[in-house]
Amino acid sequence: MKLFPITSVHASSQRSLKSKMTHICLSAAFPLLLLSGGSAGAAELIDSGLQNPSDSVAASSTTLAAGDLYVAPGGSASNPGTLASPTSLANALTQIAPGKTIYLRGGTYSFSETVTIERGNSGTSGQRKNLVAYGSEKPVFDFSAQTFSSTNRGLQMFGDYWLVKGLEVKGAGDNGIFIGGSYNRLEQIEAHHNRDTGIQLGRYASTAANSEWPAYNEIIRSYSHDNYDPDDGEDADGFAAKLTVGPGNLFDGCIAAYNVDDGWDLYSKTDTGAIGVVTIRNSISHHNGQTSDGTSTSNSDGNGFKLGGEKIAVNHIVENSIAFQNKKHGFTYNSNPGSIQMKNNTSWQNGQSNFAFDVGTHIFTNNLSFEGGASDKTSGTDVSSTNVWWKNKKSVNDKGLLASVADFVSLVPSVTRSADGTPVLGNFLKLATGSDLIGSGTPSGKNIGAR
Repeated sequence: MKLFPITSVHASSQRSLKSKMTHICLSAAFPLLLLSGGSAGAAELIDSGLQNPSDSVAASSTTLAAGDLYVAPGGSASNPGTLASPTSLANALTQIAPGKTIYLRGGTYSFSETVTIERGNSGTSGQRKNLVAYGSEKPVFDFSAQTFSSTNRGLQMFGDYWLVKGLEVKGAGDNGIFIGGSYNRLEQIEAHHNRDTGIQLGRYASTAANSEWPAYNEIIRSYSHDNYDPDDGEDADGFAAKLTVGPGNLFDGCIAAYNVDDGWDLYSKTDTGAIGVVTIRNSISHHNGQTSDGTSTSNSDGNGFKLGGEKIAVNHIVENSIAFQNKKHGFTYNSNPGSIQMKNNTSWQNGQSNFAFDVGTHIFTNNLSFEGGASDKTSGTDVSSTNVWWKNKKSVNDKGLLASVADFVSLVPSVTRSADGTPVLGNFLKLATGSDLIGSGTPSGKNIGAR
C-alpha cells in the first residue's frame, strides 16, 4: 500500500537550530522510568487481553522467571513475566538479562512520561538485550498524553547493545525515540506524529564527554513521518544524528516522509564541534517540509538529506539513496566544506537544487539528477565523469550522457514497505531498458543513479 498520497510541494525558508539538553523529569503520580539492568525471564505461549499499562508502569521488586520476558498493555508489576502472566514494561526493562528478549504483545501502551533505558542497563557485544514485537503483533507506544516540551521524549535509550524491533512510537512531546547510548540497533520502527524528530541520536547529557557520544548505532528499515514541532515547525526531522554524535552511526533502508523540517539532519555546531561520520544507505526522503495534511511554516526547511552545518567539515557517506519532491533541496551539504562521498544516488523534482554542494571537495560517483527546481551545485570531484546533473534546466554530463523522461520506466511516485520494512518502489525511477545510463557508471557496468 502507498505510504501517503503524493502531492507537489514548493521551496521555502532556511532553518534555525534548536539545541536541547537531556533533562529527566520525575512525577510522583506517574514516575519516569529510569531502568537499570538485572536478570529475568519466562516461557509459555498464550494470548493476553490486558489493556492499560498506566496501572503498572513503576518497577517492582517481584522476582521474575529466568529467561525471556513477556509484556502486555496493562501487564502487572506483580506478575512473573510469562506469556500467561505478563509483567509491566518497567519491570521487564530493569530485570532482563543480556542475551534475553522482552517480547511486547500487540496493542497500545499509553504513557504520559518518558520511558528511559538508563546508562549501565546494557547488553554486551555478544549478547544484546532485546525489546521486540511478539510474532506479527504490533505494539504501539503512545505518548500523546505528554505536553509539548523538550524534556518530554518518548523512549530514551541511554544503555548500550540493545535491539529494539517492530515498535511503533507516536505522539511524544519531543523526540519519539532518542538514542544516547552506543552499539544499539533499531529495526522496523515506525515513528510518527511526534513533536520533534522521530528518531534522533545525541549525547545523553550536557556533561557527557565526546568519548561518550552515541556511536556505532544502526537504524535499519525504519520509517519516520509526520513529525511536527508546534512552536515554529523548524526542528522536527524524520531522522537526526546531529550536534553531539560519535563515529560509526548508520541508517540503512529507511524512509523519511512528510516531516515538517528535513528528512535527515546531520547538523554540526560550532559550540560542540564536528560530529562523527554518518553513513546513509538505501534510503528514501520525500515530501519533507510539510506534513501529509499540508501543514508547513515559513521556518520549515524541507531538505531531503541535510548533511552539515556551520561550515564544519565532516566526511559523511551517502549511497544508493533517493530524494524526491522535497520542499527545498534533495541532497545538501548545508555548509559542510568537507569531502562527503555521494555514490549512486538519485534526486528528482525537489523544490530547489536536487544536489546542493556549493563548497567543498566532495566526491561524486554515479549520481543522477533530473528535473530539479534549480541548478545543481557540485563542488568537488566528478569521478570518471559518471554523474548526470541538472543545470540550467537541462541534463548535463561531461561524457554526453543525458537523462530524459524516456530513461525511466515510471516517474509516477510509488513508495511502499515490505513486511520486513524494506522500501519498495516498483518501477518508480527505475532505468528503462535501452537507457544509456545503464552500465555507464564506474566500475564498468555499474548503473547511473540508485536504481
